[in-house]
Amino acid sequence: MPILLFLLIAPVLAIGVEFLVYLFTNKRLYSKTICKVLDTLIIVGLPFLYLAVFDESTNNCCTESAVFSPEHKPTIYVLIAVAVLACLYSIFKTKILSPVLEVFINATLLLGFVLNIFVAIQVGEIAIIGNLPISIVFIFQLLSNQSQFLDSNFSQSTEVEKLSNPLEKTAWKILHLEPILKYPVFLILALPIFITIISFLLLFGQKPDSIIRAFTDTYKHGFSELNYMCDNVSCGGHFLCSVAANGHSEVVKPVRYGERGGNKIICNRQLLVANAFEELIEENFPKLHHLIRRNYNKVGDVVHKYYGIFNNKFVADSVYFLMKPLEFIFIITLYTFDRKPENRIAKQYLNRMDREKIKRVESEILKIEN
Repeated sequence: MPILLFLLIAPVLAIGVEFLVYLFTNKRLYSKTICKVLDTLIIVGLPFLYLAVFDESTNNCCTESAVFSPEHKPTIYVLIAVAVLACLYSIFKTKILSPVLEVFINATLLLGFVLNIFVAIQVGEIAIIGNLPISIVFIFQLLSNQSQFLDSNFSQSTEVEKLSNPLEKTAWKILHLEPILKYPVFLILALPIFITIISFLLLFGQKPDSIIRAFTDTYKHGFSELNYMCDNVSCGGHFLCSVAANGHSEVVKPVRYGERGGNKIICNRQLLVANAFEELIEENFPKLHHLIRRNYNKVGDVVHKYYGIFNNKFVADSVYFLMKPLEFIFIITLYTFDRKPENRIAKQYLNRMDREKIKRVESEILKIEN
């Protein structure tokens, strides 16, 4: 782990120092060879390290969740790969390309830069460790490409007269624009590149809106729009909460709201009965309850890991019916061994204040009866 941390932090610090020096001197701090190695480590190593080690493969309400929607993330991966390839070519190129290809490379670099900003927002505060250095490398390569082209013979005004293709002449003129005009033009030209990649990915099962849904169909991230799916998920707790919340109301028959761990949940009769049964076991057979709870939590963990499945109303309905035999057993047990089973059932998942009031009332009633 220390070695991994060093490999992550060292290039980040090095590129950060170099960028600060560049802002004041307009020159890169290190030699060309070191710059190439450093840029390569960052533009290849950081995305690979993050996607291979830190990116989760599933949406999960209870643990670290996927940064990109599992269904749509191939679109993100391909766009990242294209941007990385364009950056690598810029790092190691030894000669100036034709004006059209120079424009293409720079537009792709700018596409990668913009994508990196959206990824940074999605990831959150930790993005400063990985996304900021990547953005710096994109900036360095855009500036380097500009400098190399203007310093080459190709940039001379006499060269444009030799170009017979109108497309190449237009590209040459774009490359000679002032930066304040040139980079917005690159950004506009990045759009057809982006559309071409998205269209190509349709052949492999991706969707036209996959680039958007890769960000939005997630939990607990910058652009996530599925956070509401975790509202009734009580991690490590009673998985019947999920059933009561997500089944068709005419089937699972919710009766009221309850409170668990400070969170509001939807309660149906089945959930209240199951929890009352558990409470009865805990009071009379604590060791048995501990064993049951430990194994039951494993079931709950599996459910929460695949919470998207249980979010389906028909799946929740099916679980409700499958639990019916156990519900009958719980009711029989409660009515056999509890003096006031309905009272026990009714007070499940009440907040602490209400439970204390009920306890005081029950104590007073017990005194009167005695």
